[in-house]
Amino acid sequence: MGKPYALLVMGVSGSGKSTVGTLLASELGWKFYDADDYHPEENRRKMSKGIPLNDQDRIPWLCNLHDILLRDVAAGQHVVLACSALKKMYRDILKRGVDAVPQKCDESGKEEKPHEVKLFVVHLSGSFEIIFERLLKRKGHFMPPELLQSQFSTLEAPSAPENFIEISVDRELPEIIAIVMQTLQVQCDSEHNEA
Repeated sequence: MGKPYALLVMGVSGSGKSTVGTLLASELGWKFYDADDYHPEENRRKMSKGIPLNDQDRIPWLCNLHDILLRDVAAGQHVVLACSALKKMYRDILKRGVDAVPQKCDESGKEEKPHEVKLFVVHLSGSFEIIFERLLKRKGHFMPPELLQSQFSTLEAPSAPENFIEISVDRELPEIIAIVMQTLQVQCDSEHNEA
């Protein structure tokens, strides 16, 4: 599959990121991370009370995720990350870490330039109604359905020059996986031809 890089499965809460990400990682034999597992306790508390996270809440969390991706990719490991990554800035932080943030993630004054993670984005998109319906059926998750509107308001769908595909959540799961696998194969072939 060429140089190691990270596959980001993004979308609003309830779009199926963890399910799709887990299946893709299993199919590809890549490492899987669920960004929700890395939220600090105060972020979880805020969300469970129905308070949307702001950039100050999210930036350190995203910087931490960037460091994890960078570590694995530098070690030659392909990675799948399920993460809402709703704004372009958030996806930039996942790719470039501190370089993408106005105020730095790491204030220790390190001089070396952080490396960029090669990121391919899978955007799971769907209507508010369909996703709200899904969230209502979900049990034991810290993200209440009431916060969904704030996620739709925050969402900046990927656009060029980002490397991405958008897939409707209306599709069956096997079809979503097949589309991603096919797209990755095309990417891999074109990289191979360029090399």
